[in-house]
Amino acid sequence: MKKTLLEFYLETLEYNEKPEFINKYLNTPSLNRLKKVGYFCGMDYASKHIYNFKEHITRYDHSLTVALLTWKCTKDKKATLAGLFHDIATPCFSHVIDYMNKDYENQESTEEYTEDILKKDTYLSKCLKEDNIKLEDIIKFKQYNIVDNNRPKVCADRLDGVILTGISWTKNIDYKDIKNIVNDIEIYNNEIGFKTKNIAKKVLEISESIDIFCHSKEDNYMMELLAGITKYGIDKGYITYEELYIANEEELICKLKKVYDTKLIENFLKFENITKDEIPSISLPKVKIRDLNPLVQGKRIK
Repeated sequence: MKKTLLEFYLETLEYNEKPEFINKYLNTPSLNRLKKVGYFCGMDYASKHIYNFKEHITRYDHSLTVALLTWKCTKDKKATLAGLFHDIATPCFSHVIDYMNKDYENQESTEEYTEDILKKDTYLSKCLKEDNIKLEDIIKFKQYNIVDNNRPKVCADRLDGVILTGISWTKNIDYKDIKNIVNDIEIYNNEIGFKTKNIAKKVLEISESIDIFCHSKEDNYMMELLAGITKYGIDKGYITYEELYIANEEELICKLKKVYDTKLIENFLKFENITKDEIPSISLPKVKIRDLNPLVQGKRIK
């Protein structure tokens, strides 16, 4: 059976590069919750008329591939683990909660929980102690420029997002592109860049298409709709804000759908069945601009 693009991407990253030390960390309970938190902000449950994802991708998948990219670029255990746990505070429905919190532009309103979640994970503490790594070395992942960097620079989190979104949502990346991108990576002054202009242009092309998708009226309407459903559920006491960080998406969706509340039922029906023609014209919020300007042999492409 032919590998999925995600499987092929993982295989490409692991080829001659797999960091064996990471294996025990993959059993971390707080990390494993992310296996049931989708990468696309709860839209796996949305109307197939609006979203028709090619492959199912989770925040766990993203965490692992960011870690593998970081290891490829640094061979640094601390930076790799910071990459692995950088999204540990991702709530159910991901950036929908930033919408709910009115953090449209930065989409970082949930990151404040990172330290608290990691400190409470006793299994993680045990693993770090065995490897003589301090928790502080991985909590502040933004200290590692390869993991996270200011736009328009390329970092592991950003490049991985481009690849994963290209695989499943914009659908403008294939097996050859994935292999070419991963194998063309070069580090310039502690920043991810590329050896070849054509490869960097492909990354830029995918990134620009993602920006268009994320600024569409359809995506913004659906994000706002799920944000409204979630806030309504919290306000009514059907779920709690804290549950967003300890439950998984399937659990919360089931919990909300079991409630007999006509407004909630009506909004879920809309969320699950609406067509593009039914999406109203709305005033779009000032959503984060996903600008990118990759380095090619040390120089900006644009």
